Amino acid sequence: MRLRGAVLYGLMVVGVFLPWYGYLEPVGYGTTRFPSDPLMSSGQPGIDPMKQRQSAEYRLQGLTALQQRQWSLAIARLRQSVSLAPDNLQGRIMLGWALHLDSQSTAAKSELMTVINHDPTQVKAFNAIGIANLVSGDLSHAILFHLWGAWLKPDNEIAYYNLSLAFQRLGLYAPALAVGMRATQLEPENPHPWIALSLSEWSTRQISQAQITYRRALAIDGRFADRQFLSYLNEAGFSPEQIKLTAHILASLSP
Repeated sequence: MRLRGAVLYGLMVVGVFLPWYGYLEPVGYGTTRFPSDPLMSSGQPGIDPMKQRQSAEYRLQGLTALQQRQWSLAIARLRQSVSLAPDNLQGRIMLGWALHLDSQSTAAKSELMTVINHDPTQVKAFNAIGIANLVSGDLSHAILFHLWGAWLKPDNEIAYYNLSLAFQRLGLYAPALAVGMRATQLEPENPHPWIALSLSEWSTRQISQAQITYRRALAIDGRFADRQFLSYLNEAGFSPEQIKLTAHILASLSP
């Protein structure tokens, strides 16, 4: 019931105050996951087989560049792939994600919205655009897209995790706690949801529980006992304020 209430509350927040229909008009560990082999399922009716093959090869090169954190190269290869097969939605999602990783937020959102307008059931697109909005500070849109992603895929751990971060930043602690608990259930071996949950517990003055929860994260990855390592959390969607609060929780564990 707590989780259902959190989802309904989130829908109310974004549904009442956000004219999201205008946003949906066509526009030219907490991460979105892509197929390991972009050469698979690349065929599309009406497209020249040679172009399909070339597009798939560029997509594979783009994925390799993403894995090597070569954002510019990944974007270049994925643009080539999309130009050859513009209706391949997975290629567009990968391009949108690469643009996000390269801090090209507006372009990333535009590319991902193209996918969503074409097929509003693409969970990966909703995950990616939700993360892009979370990182850029557009929390209302982040909540909207992640709620939709969770609606489409009830076991969408990415959506619940990022919703917990967004709700906590807005001071909406009841829904933050509910979705945060769900995120830890869906990904119990990932330290990020546990740390995110500890933020909401600490924010609601559940100090002892927040410490217990943070220790759960430490049991999974001991590097989070190092204050310097906490800066890595910005790559997991944490805001600077949330990283500071995480450091405060960590410091409270010391005797």
